[in-house]
Amino acid sequence: MSGHSKWSTIKRKKGANDAKRGKLFAKLIRAIEVAAKNGGPDPANNASLYQAISKAKSMSVPNSNIENALKRLSGQQDSDDYEEVFYEGYGPHGVAILVECLTDNRNRTSSDVKSTFSKYNGSTGAPGSVNYLFERKAIFQFDSISDELINIAIENSCLDFTENTSGVTFEFNPKDFKKMNEVFRSHSYESNISEVAYVASTPVMINLDQFKQVTNLIETLEDLDDIQNVYTNFDIDEKLLDTKII
Repeated sequence: MSGHSKWSTIKRKKGANDAKRGKLFAKLIRAIEVAAKNGGPDPANNASLYQAISKAKSMSVPNSNIENALKRLSGQQDSDDYEEVFYEGYGPHGVAILVECLTDNRNRTSSDVKSTFSKYNGSTGAPGSVNYLFERKAIFQFDSISDELINIAIENSCLDFTENTSGVTFEFNPKDFKKMNEVFRSHSYESNISEVAYVASTPVMINLDQFKQVTNLIETLEDLDDIQNVYTNFDIDEKLLDTKII
């Protein structure tokens, strides 16, 4: 399982306190608002909005929050101008990190990201220094595994899938995100994670002590208001996580 998918699973198992959940929901709503502002309020004609709404729902954001965000946006003549910005770098032990942001102030975001990398023995790099290690893919993760579910994925040009103690994770071409979301639902399969994400093509294996150092950096980055997603290329033996972390 890729570092991003594995980290998503770990966070879901550990759960989040109310403050962290509230901050996550706010970030997901912001992504919806920016996508709607840039491409229109109809998810049927706006792939970015469809993806943002689907991810929010998979993270348990209430439908009422999503609907209210779209209503608020439709009534606003002027709103904050957010732009998508990426930062690249390396964390402890050579782990590559790609940081996806939505910001209305590049200087603030850049300062926050760089100081966080530095605090946890990492360093940011120039554009292109890390992103070549990742591929953009549509990700669907399910708690349960069945032959039918796997066959559905294979019949619909699944690029790869990984079975593990947490269920199964499928990877598809990102252009197939909407189609596969609807295909799975038509067969009564609801994913617990559905998103278009950057997946590591070259994983770096780390041990438990290294994992703790790397995830300290990831969690601090994720706690910054402007950060939407943090993608990494670490890998770790799941048995270590089952016995020591979860």
